[in-house]
Amino acid sequence: MSKPRIAEWTELRGLAYLAVVLQHCIGEYIYRSDIQQPDSVMLAMLYHLTRFGTPAFVFLSSALLFYHGNKPIGYPRYIGRRFRDIYVPFLCWTIVYWICTQNWSTAQWGQISFYQGMFKEMIIPVSGYHLWFVVMIFQFYILFPLFAKAAGQVQTFLRRYSLKRRKQLVLAVMLIAAAAYALLLHWSYYDMITWSTRLPAFWEALLDYRTYNFVMYFFYLMLGAVCAYMTDTWRGLAQQTLPWNVFVFIGLFMLMGHTMLIQSGDTINLNISTYLKPSTFVLIVSQLLLLYGLLLHLQKDKRSEPFRRMLNWIGRYSFGGYLVHALVLSFISYFTRPLSLGDHHFTATLITFVVVASASLGISWLFAHLPGGSWIVGSKVRQRLNWRPLRFQLPSSKRASKGTQELG
Repeated sequence: MSKPRIAEWTELRGLAYLAVVLQHCIGEYIYRSDIQQPDSVMLAMLYHLTRFGTPAFVFLSSALLFYHGNKPIGYPRYIGRRFRDIYVPFLCWTIVYWICTQNWSTAQWGQISFYQGMFKEMIIPVSGYHLWFVVMIFQFYILFPLFAKAAGQVQTFLRRYSLKRRKQLVLAVMLIAAAAYALLLHWSYYDMITWSTRLPAFWEALLDYRTYNFVMYFFYLMLGAVCAYMTDTWRGLAQQTLPWNVFVFIGLFMLMGHTMLIQSGDTINLNISTYLKPSTFVLIVSQLLLLYGLLLHLQKDKRSEPFRRMLNWIGRYSFGGYLVHALVLSFISYFTRPLSLGDHHFTATLITFVVVASASLGISWLFAHLPGGSWIVGSKVRQRLNWRPLRFQLPSSKRASKGTQELG
Protein backbone atom coordinates (compact mmCIF):
# COMPACT_ATOMS: atom_id res chain seq x y z
CA MET A 1 0.00 0.00 0.00
CA SER A 2 1.21 3.52 -0.80
CA LYS A 3 2.06 5.70 2.15
CA PRO A 4 -0.11 8.67 3.11
CA ARG A 5 0.91 12.03 1.74
CA ILE A 6 2.62 14.36 4.22
CA ALA A 7 0.83 17.63 3.44
CA GLU A 8 3.13 19.90 5.42
CA TRP A 9 6.16 18.85 3.38
CA THR A 10 4.78 20.38 0.19
CA GLU A 11 3.72 23.46 2.12
CA LEU A 12 7.17 23.80 3.68
CA ARG A 13 8.71 23.47 0.22
CA GLY A 14 6.52 26.37 -0.89
CA LEU A 15 7.78 28.49 2.00
CA ALA A 16 11.38 27.50 1.22
CA TYR A 17 10.94 28.61 -2.39
CA LEU A 18 9.60 32.00 -1.30
CA ALA A 19 12.50 32.38 1.15
CA VAL A 20 15.12 31.67 -1.53
CA VAL A 21 13.56 34.13 -3.99
CA LEU A 22 13.31 36.80 -1.30
CA GLN A 23 16.95 36.47 -0.25
CA HIS A 24 18.11 36.80 -3.84
CA CYS A 25 15.94 39.90 -4.28
CA ILE A 26 17.48 41.32 -1.11
CA GLY A 27 20.95 40.63 -2.48
CA GLU A 28 20.04 42.51 -5.65
CA TYR A 29 19.18 45.74 -3.84
CA ILE A 30 21.17 45.84 -0.61
CA TYR A 31 24.55 46.35 -2.31
CA ARG A 32 23.48 49.31 -4.45
CA SER A 33 25.52 52.44 -3.88
CA ASP A 34 22.54 54.76 -3.41
CA ILE A 35 20.81 52.68 -0.72
CA GLN A 36 20.25 54.48 2.56
CA GLN A 37 20.98 53.08 6.01
CA PRO A 38 17.35 52.49 7.14
CA ASP A 39 16.68 50.37 4.06
CA SER A 40 19.98 48.50 4.53
CA VAL A 41 19.13 47.64 8.12
CA MET A 42 15.60 46.54 7.28
CA LEU A 43 16.80 44.33 4.42
CA ALA A 44 19.52 42.84 6.61
CA MET A 45 16.97 41.93 9.27
CA LEU A 46 14.58 40.55 6.65
CA TYR A 47 17.43 38.48 5.23
CA HIS A 48 17.65 36.41 8.41
CA LEU A 49 14.05 35.32 7.93
CA THR A 50 15.11 33.62 4.69
CA ARG A 51 18.00 31.59 6.07
CA PHE A 52 15.98 28.37 6.30
CA GLY A 53 15.26 28.28 2.54
CA THR A 54 18.02 26.17 1.02
CA PRO A 55 18.55 23.92 4.11
CA ALA A 56 14.79 23.26 4.05
CA PHE A 57 15.14 22.02 0.46
CA VAL A 58 17.96 19.73 1.59
CA PHE A 59 15.88 18.50 4.53
CA LEU A 60 12.83 17.82 2.35
CA SER A 61 14.84 16.12 -0.41
CA SER A 62 16.19 13.66 2.14
CA ALA A 63 12.82 13.15 3.82
CA LEU A 64 11.09 12.41 0.52
CA LEU A 65 13.73 9.91 -0.57
CA PHE A 66 13.69 7.94 2.67
CA TYR A 67 9.91 8.15 3.12
CA HIS A 68 8.95 6.96 -0.36
CA GLY A 69 11.93 4.70 -0.94
CA ASN A 70 10.30 1.37 -0.13
CA LYS A 71 9.66 0.11 -3.65
CA PRO A 72 12.36 -2.34 -4.75
CA ILE A 73 13.44 -1.24 -8.24
CA GLY A 74 16.87 -1.40 -9.85
CA TYR A 75 19.48 1.28 -9.41
CA PRO A 76 19.69 2.11 -13.16
CA ARG A 77 15.97 2.86 -13.23
CA TYR A 78 16.17 4.88 -10.04
CA ILE A 79 19.11 7.02 -11.15
CA GLY A 80 17.56 7.39 -14.62
CA ARG A 81 14.46 8.91 -13.05
CA ARG A 82 16.53 11.27 -10.96
CA PHE A 83 18.67 12.25 -13.94
CA ARG A 84 15.59 13.01 -16.02
CA ASP A 85 13.67 14.92 -13.34
CA ILE A 86 16.55 16.79 -11.71
CA TYR A 87 19.73 16.88 -13.75
CA VAL A 88 18.36 17.34 -17.27
CA PRO A 89 16.46 20.52 -16.29
CA PHE A 90 19.64 21.70 -14.58
CA LEU A 91 21.61 21.17 -17.81
CA CYS A 92 19.00 23.06 -19.83
CA TRP A 93 19.06 26.08 -17.54
CA THR A 94 22.84 25.99 -17.18
CA ILE A 95 23.10 26.52 -20.92
CA VAL A 96 20.50 29.30 -20.80
CA TYR A 97 22.28 31.17 -18.00
CA TRP A 98 25.67 30.72 -19.64
CA ILE A 99 24.49 32.17 -22.94
CA CYS A 100 22.61 35.03 -21.28
CA THR A 101 25.64 36.12 -19.26
CA GLN A 102 28.08 36.12 -22.19
CA ASN A 103 28.90 39.10 -24.40
CA TRP A 104 28.94 36.74 -27.31
CA SER A 105 28.75 37.21 -31.04
CA THR A 106 28.15 34.77 -33.86
CA ALA A 107 31.90 34.17 -34.22
CA GLN A 108 32.20 32.94 -30.63
CA TRP A 109 30.07 29.91 -31.36
CA GLY A 110 33.02 28.55 -33.27
CA GLN A 111 35.52 29.08 -30.44
CA ILE A 112 36.29 26.09 -28.25
CA SER A 113 36.65 28.33 -25.17
CA PHE A 114 32.93 29.12 -25.37
CA TYR A 115 32.03 25.44 -24.99
CA GLN A 116 34.75 24.82 -22.42
CA GLY A 117 33.21 27.51 -20.27
CA MET A 118 29.75 26.00 -20.76
CA PHE A 119 31.00 22.56 -19.75
CA LYS A 120 32.63 24.00 -16.64
CA GLU A 121 29.30 25.58 -15.72
CA MET A 122 27.75 22.09 -15.71
CA ILE A 123 30.17 21.07 -12.97
CA ILE A 124 30.62 24.33 -11.07
CA PRO A 125 27.77 26.68 -12.05
CA VAL A 126 28.59 30.36 -11.66
CA SER A 127 26.47 32.13 -14.26
CA GLY A 128 23.42 30.53 -12.72
CA TYR A 129 24.56 31.32 -9.20
CA HIS A 130 21.70 29.37 -7.60
CA LEU A 131 22.22 26.17 -9.60
CA TRP A 132 24.92 24.96 -7.23
CA PHE A 133 22.14 23.39 -5.17
CA VAL A 134 21.33 20.88 -7.92
CA VAL A 135 24.99 19.86 -8.19
CA MET A 136 25.15 19.39 -4.44
CA ILE A 137 21.91 17.48 -3.91
CA PHE A 138 22.49 15.22 -6.93
CA GLN A 139 25.57 13.85 -5.16
CA PHE A 140 23.25 12.69 -2.39
CA TYR A 141 20.88 11.11 -4.93
CA ILE A 142 23.72 9.15 -6.50
CA LEU A 143 24.91 7.80 -3.15
CA PHE A 144 21.47 7.29 -1.65
CA PRO A 145 21.53 3.47 -1.98
CA LEU A 146 24.51 3.40 0.39
CA PHE A 147 22.67 5.58 2.89
CA ALA A 148 19.57 3.43 2.50
CA LYS A 149 21.60 0.32 3.32
CA ALA A 150 23.12 2.05 6.34
CA ALA A 151 19.67 3.10 7.52
CA GLY A 152 18.51 -0.49 7.19
CA GLN A 153 21.33 -1.66 9.43
CA VAL A 154 20.44 1.03 11.98
CA GLN A 155 16.84 -0.16 12.02
CA THR A 156 17.94 -3.75 12.52
CA PHE A 157 19.99 -2.62 15.48
CA LEU A 158 17.13 -0.61 17.00
CA ARG A 159 14.62 -3.43 16.79
CA ARG A 160 16.11 -5.00 19.90
CA TYR A 161 15.05 -2.01 22.03
CA SER A 162 11.72 -0.68 23.21
CA LEU A 163 10.06 2.27 21.49
CA LYS A 164 11.05 4.67 24.26
CA ARG A 165 14.64 3.46 24.23
CA ARG A 166 14.81 3.85 20.43
CA LYS A 167 13.78 7.48 20.71
CA GLN A 168 16.43 8.11 23.31
CA LEU A 169 19.13 6.52 21.17
CA VAL A 170 18.10 8.47 18.08
CA LEU A 171 18.04 11.70 20.06
CA ALA A 172 21.52 11.00 21.42
CA VAL A 173 22.87 10.27 17.93
CA MET A 174 21.32 13.45 16.52
CA LEU A 175 22.76 15.58 19.33
CA ILE A 176 26.21 14.12 18.66
CA ALA A 177 25.74 14.71 14.93
CA ALA A 178 24.65 18.30 15.62
CA ALA A 179 27.78 18.93 17.69
CA ALA A 180 29.98 17.40 14.97
CA TYR A 181 28.23 19.48 12.31
CA ALA A 182 28.66 22.66 14.33
CA LEU A 183 32.38 21.86 14.63
CA LEU A 184 32.58 21.30 10.86
CA LEU A 185 30.91 24.66 10.27
CA HIS A 186 33.29 26.32 12.71
CA TRP A 187 36.22 24.98 10.72
CA SER A 188 34.56 26.02 7.47
CA TYR A 189 33.81 29.56 8.58
CA TYR A 190 36.94 30.38 10.55
CA ASP A 191 39.76 28.01 9.56
CA MET A 192 39.42 26.50 6.08
CA ILE A 193 40.47 29.70 4.33
CA THR A 194 43.95 29.36 5.83
CA TRP A 195 44.01 25.59 5.26
CA SER A 196 43.57 25.96 1.50
CA THR A 197 46.80 27.93 1.14
CA ARG A 198 48.83 24.99 2.50
CA LEU A 199 47.22 22.17 0.50
CA PRO A 200 47.78 20.75 -3.01
CA ALA A 201 45.70 22.24 -5.81
CA PHE A 202 43.07 19.46 -5.77
CA TRP A 203 42.32 19.80 -2.07
CA GLU A 204 42.46 23.55 -2.30
CA ALA A 205 39.75 23.44 -4.97
CA LEU A 206 37.59 21.18 -2.78
CA LEU A 207 37.82 23.65 0.07
CA ASP A 208 37.18 26.65 -2.15
CA TYR A 209 34.02 25.03 -3.54
CA ARG A 210 32.96 23.30 -0.33
CA THR A 211 29.46 24.77 -0.61
CA TYR A 212 28.97 22.45 -3.61
CA ASN A 213 29.70 19.37 -1.48
CA PHE A 214 26.74 17.57 0.09
CA VAL A 215 28.89 16.64 3.10
CA MET A 216 28.64 20.26 4.21
CA TYR A 217 24.89 19.72 4.69
CA PHE A 218 24.95 16.23 6.19
CA PHE A 219 23.02 17.16 9.33
CA TYR A 220 19.99 18.37 7.34
CA LEU A 221 20.11 15.10 5.38
CA MET A 222 20.12 13.13 8.63
CA LEU A 223 17.32 15.31 9.97
CA GLY A 224 15.25 14.51 6.87
CA ALA A 225 15.79 10.78 7.33
CA VAL A 226 14.70 10.97 10.97
CA CYS A 227 11.62 12.95 9.98
CA ALA A 228 10.78 10.35 7.31
CA TYR A 229 10.96 7.37 9.69
CA MET A 230 9.70 9.13 12.80
CA THR A 231 7.02 11.35 11.30
CA ASP A 232 4.69 11.20 14.28
CA THR A 233 7.51 11.82 16.74
CA TRP A 234 8.83 14.69 14.64
CA ARG A 235 5.38 16.23 14.49
CA GLY A 236 5.02 15.90 18.23
CA LEU A 237 8.42 17.51 18.80
CA ALA A 238 7.58 20.46 16.54
CA GLN A 239 4.26 21.03 18.28
CA GLN A 240 5.49 20.56 21.84
CA THR A 241 8.47 22.88 21.39
CA LEU A 242 6.52 25.53 19.45
CA PRO A 243 5.89 27.93 22.37
CA TRP A 244 9.50 27.77 23.57
CA ASN A 245 10.93 27.81 20.06
CA VAL A 246 9.28 31.16 19.39
CA PHE A 247 11.47 32.74 22.07
CA VAL A 248 14.55 30.83 20.93
CA PHE A 249 14.09 32.02 17.36
CA ILE A 250 13.47 35.64 18.39
CA GLY A 251 16.62 35.62 20.53
CA LEU A 252 18.76 34.13 17.75
CA PHE A 253 17.23 36.46 15.19
CA MET A 254 18.12 39.53 17.26
CA LEU A 255 21.61 38.22 18.04
CA MET A 256 22.47 37.49 14.42
CA GLY A 257 21.02 40.77 13.22
CA HIS A 258 23.12 42.65 15.76
CA THR A 259 26.23 40.67 14.78
CA MET A 260 25.74 41.44 11.10
CA LEU A 261 25.27 45.16 11.74
CA ILE A 262 28.34 45.36 14.00
CA GLN A 263 30.67 43.38 11.72
CA SER A 264 29.50 44.90 8.44
CA GLY A 265 30.57 48.48 9.09
CA ASP A 266 29.29 51.06 6.62
CA THR A 267 28.23 48.47 4.04
CA ILE A 268 26.05 45.49 4.96
CA ASN A 269 27.76 42.17 4.27
CA LEU A 270 25.21 39.35 3.97
CA ASN A 271 27.98 36.74 3.84
CA ILE A 272 28.42 37.17 7.58
CA SER A 273 25.30 35.02 7.97
CA THR A 274 26.29 32.30 5.51
CA TYR A 275 24.78 28.82 5.81
CA LEU A 276 28.17 27.46 6.80
CA LYS A 277 28.36 29.27 10.13
CA PRO A 278 27.59 27.64 13.50
CA SER A 279 25.22 30.37 14.73
CA THR A 280 23.33 30.35 11.43
CA PHE A 281 22.97 26.59 11.75
CA VAL A 282 21.30 26.95 15.14
CA LEU A 283 18.99 29.64 13.75
CA ILE A 284 18.02 27.43 10.80
CA VAL A 285 17.18 24.41 12.95
CA SER A 286 15.05 26.67 15.13
CA GLN A 287 13.32 28.06 12.03
CA LEU A 288 12.62 24.60 10.63
CA LEU A 289 11.04 23.38 13.85
CA LEU A 290 9.11 26.62 14.27
CA LEU A 291 7.70 26.63 10.75
CA TYR A 292 6.91 22.92 10.91
CA GLY A 293 4.99 23.45 14.14
CA LEU A 294 3.12 26.42 12.68
CA LEU A 295 2.13 24.45 9.57
CA LEU A 296 0.79 21.66 11.77
CA HIS A 297 -1.14 24.24 13.78
CA LEU A 298 -2.66 25.64 10.58
CA GLN A 299 -3.93 22.17 9.66
CA LYS A 300 -6.34 22.42 12.58
CA ASP A 301 -7.76 25.77 11.45
CA LYS A 302 -10.20 25.62 8.52
CA ARG A 303 -9.76 29.34 7.94
CA SER A 304 -6.19 28.67 6.84
CA GLU A 305 -7.19 26.35 3.98
CA PRO A 306 -6.84 29.01 1.22
CA PHE A 307 -3.35 29.87 2.48
CA ARG A 308 -2.38 26.21 2.71
CA ARG A 309 -3.70 25.52 -0.79
CA MET A 310 -1.57 28.39 -2.08
CA LEU A 311 1.53 27.00 -0.37
CA ASN A 312 0.74 23.55 -1.74
CA TRP A 313 0.49 24.91 -5.28
CA ILE A 314 3.73 26.83 -4.88
CA GLY A 315 5.44 23.72 -3.53
CA ARG A 316 4.34 21.65 -6.52
CA TYR A 317 5.95 24.02 -9.02
CA SER A 318 8.78 25.24 -6.81
CA PHE A 319 11.59 23.35 -8.56
CA GLY A 320 10.89 24.92 -11.93
CA GLY A 321 10.38 28.28 -10.27
CA TYR A 322 13.70 27.87 -8.49
CA LEU A 323 15.49 27.16 -11.77
CA VAL A 324 14.07 30.16 -13.62
CA HIS A 325 13.74 32.82 -10.90
CA ALA A 326 17.31 34.15 -11.21
CA LEU A 327 16.71 34.83 -14.91
CA VAL A 328 13.48 36.69 -14.15
CA LEU A 329 15.27 38.68 -11.45
CA SER A 330 18.05 39.60 -13.89
CA PHE A 331 15.47 40.78 -16.42
CA ILE A 332 13.79 43.04 -13.86
CA SER A 333 17.14 44.30 -12.61
CA TYR A 334 18.03 45.39 -16.13
CA PHE A 335 15.35 48.06 -15.77
CA THR A 336 15.73 48.87 -12.05
CA ARG A 337 19.50 49.26 -11.77
CA PRO A 338 19.63 52.55 -13.73
CA LEU A 339 16.94 54.00 -11.43
CA SER A 340 17.73 56.17 -8.44
CA LEU A 341 15.55 54.59 -5.75
CA GLY A 342 16.67 56.77 -2.85
CA ASP A 343 14.89 55.63 0.30
CA HIS A 344 12.65 53.16 -1.56
CA HIS A 345 14.99 50.18 -1.79
CA PHE A 346 13.04 48.21 0.81
CA THR A 347 9.77 48.79 -1.03
CA ALA A 348 11.39 47.97 -4.37
CA THR A 349 12.74 44.72 -2.93
CA LEU A 350 9.30 43.59 -1.78
CA ILE A 351 7.67 44.50 -5.10
CA THR A 352 10.44 42.73 -7.03
CA PHE A 353 10.04 39.68 -4.81
CA VAL A 354 6.30 39.41 -5.54
CA VAL A 355 6.86 39.83 -9.28
CA VAL A 356 9.79 37.40 -9.49
CA ALA A 357 8.16 34.72 -7.35
CA SER A 358 4.87 34.93 -9.26
CA ALA A 359 6.37 35.12 -12.74
CA SER A 360 8.78 32.24 -12.08
CA LEU A 361 5.97 30.01 -10.80
CA GLY A 362 3.88 30.95 -13.82
CA ILE A 363 6.68 29.94 -16.17
CA SER A 364 7.14 26.69 -14.24
CA TRP A 365 3.40 25.96 -14.44
CA LEU A 366 3.35 26.72 -18.17
CA PHE A 367 6.26 24.43 -19.02
CA ALA A 368 4.91 21.69 -16.74
CA HIS A 369 1.72 21.59 -18.84
CA LEU A 370 3.48 21.63 -22.21
CA PRO A 371 4.53 18.39 -23.96
CA GLY A 372 8.06 17.60 -22.89
CA GLY A 373 8.04 20.45 -20.37
CA SER A 374 9.18 18.16 -17.57
CA TRP A 375 12.58 18.03 -19.24
CA ILE A 376 12.87 21.79 -18.58
CA VAL A 377 11.24 22.32 -15.18
CA GLY A 378 11.12 18.80 -13.80
CA SER A 379 8.07 16.75 -12.98
CA LYS A 380 5.36 18.74 -11.21
CA VAL A 381 4.52 15.65 -9.15
CA ARG A 382 7.40 14.28 -7.13
CA GLN A 383 8.43 10.80 -8.14
CA ARG A 384 7.81 8.22 -5.47
CA LEU A 385 9.60 5.37 -7.15
CA ASN A 386 13.04 5.10 -5.61
CA TRP A 387 15.67 2.40 -5.44
CA ARG A 388 15.77 0.49 -2.18
CA PRO A 389 18.21 -2.36 -1.47
CA LEU A 390 16.47 -3.30 1.77
CA ARG A 391 12.96 -2.95 3.06
CA PHE A 392 12.86 -0.50 5.92
CA GLN A 393 9.76 -1.91 7.60
CA LEU A 394 9.78 -2.05 11.37
CA PRO A 395 7.56 -4.29 13.45
CA SER A 396 4.11 -2.76 13.55
CA SER A 397 3.28 -0.47 16.42
CA LYS A 398 0.27 1.57 17.43
CA ARG A 399 1.82 4.71 16.10
CA ALA A 400 3.01 3.09 12.88
CA SER A 401 -0.42 1.73 12.22
CA LYS A 402 -1.69 5.28 11.85
CA GLY A 403 0.06 5.50 8.54
CA THR A 404 3.63 6.53 9.27
CA GLN A 405 6.68 4.54 10.26
CA GLU A 406 8.55 5.23 13.47
CA LEU A 407 12.25 4.61 13.57
CA GLY A 408 12.17 5.05 17.29
